[in-house]
Amino acid sequence: MTATPTDLLREATTRLERITALAEEGGLDSAISLLTRALEDGGVIHAFGTGHSEAFAMEIAGRAGGLIPTNKIALRDLVLHGERDAGILNASLEREPWLVDELMALTPVSEHDVFAIASNSGVNGSIVGVAVWAKEHGHPVIAVTSLDHTSRVESKHPSGKRLSEVADVVIDNLAPYGDATLEVTDGVAAGAISSITAAFIAQLLTLGVARAIAETGHKPPMYISANIPGGDEHNHALEELYAERIRRGN
Repeated sequence: MTATPTDLLREATTRLERITALAEEGGLDSAISLLTRALEDGGVIHAFGTGHSEAFAMEIAGRAGGLIPTNKIALRDLVLHGERDAGILNASLEREPWLVDELMALTPVSEHDVFAIASNSGVNGSIVGVAVWAKEHGHPVIAVTSLDHTSRVESKHPSGKRLSEVADVVIDNLAPYGDATLEVTDGVAAGAISSITAAFIAQLLTLGVARAIAETGHKPPMYISANIPGGDEHNHALEELYAERIRRGN
């Protein structure tokens, strides 16, 4: 039994190297193509995740070095932009499929938009529900999930489907069943990895889209840090091109 910082570094590095190899071999190209095509057609990338997978959506939408035509969907939109009381925001909400129509009614979705959805388990009602909604409304869906974990658990969505079974493109985050990678003592594990690999995947997708747009001779619409001179002015000018289609600060 080992569970040292070096062991966790090894677990992370091994997975990041595998994902890098996949990207170098073109394994992310189908996802990058969907995202690029959406932006070229005037669409927006909607990123969604619940629990710790919301970090993936935060990597996609609204950060320095990221694409500007991106929108983060969050369960708290039901409170911030809808009429629900904050009391509904509990740990079990992500499992509920009932909220999807209400959540999506609050989301500024247009014809050419694409969805990037992350969930380690890929089975919660809200996650699968948003993916199903997107597909039913003609939008491509890219999933980032643990194929090891999702294959061992049952869906909590009425359709009985997992996120990986709804999406057009599935990217494995390489997290093990249960997410933790290191046994600390009998039956106790630590070293969760999915947030690390999902963040890396998000950045690879962003880089891939930026490169694809640049190769056409156009300037990719990217954020620069708001904490450098001219950052706010640059970012706000480009955000205005997508006024009312992207949200920030939620």
